[in-house]
Amino acid sequence: MTRFLIIAALFCFAVPAALAVPPAGKGKPESSEASSQTVETNAAKACKAERGATAQSIAAFNDKYGTNANKANAFGKCVSMKVKKNSEDEAETNAAKACKAERGATAQSIAAFNDKYGTNANKKNAFGKCVSMTVKEQKAEDQEEAEANAAKKCKAERGTTAQSMAAFKTKYGTNANKANAFGKCVSKLAKAQSSSS
Repeated sequence: MTRFLIIAALFCFAVPAALAVPPAGKGKPESSEASSQTVETNAAKACKAERGATAQSIAAFNDKYGTNANKANAFGKCVSMKVKKNSEDEAETNAAKACKAERGATAQSIAAFNDKYGTNANKKNAFGKCVSMTVKEQKAEDQEEAEANAAKKCKAERGTTAQSMAAFKTKYGTNANKANAFGKCVSKLAKAQSSSS
């Protein structure tokens, strides 16, 4: 009987513990690519809901977001706008967390934080200034990373043969001798990467 009670007790502890462990591949942090896809999927769902199904709601949606002559790009513009807004919101949330951690909870750490970031007479704007500065720094870092990645892609696309270099200059160059092709390529790819992230 004692053996039965021990086995029953172990079973009672083992089942909840086994259920608490996430299945393989679940419960792990998402990669940035998967997270990006989730953001885009959520934005697409929000735009689809906003667009509605009636002719009137679709026309209003197209007028609100469409930028070309027939407003056919409205859905893509909506998704792009919502993804950008979500990215900005996430950047502010992360900056606020970082500033809160930096500020601390002691009177001394709060005073030092206020002195470092506060710009008005009573230093009460310190938290907002910290968040703003942190977001700007992150955007600058993201832009630098986008440009570095774009430069690598452009270098690969340009290639090393005379033929590939000529094709590259023709594709991207805008001045008389097409000498600005590399800079134009980097600018175009960096801009595309920044707007999609």
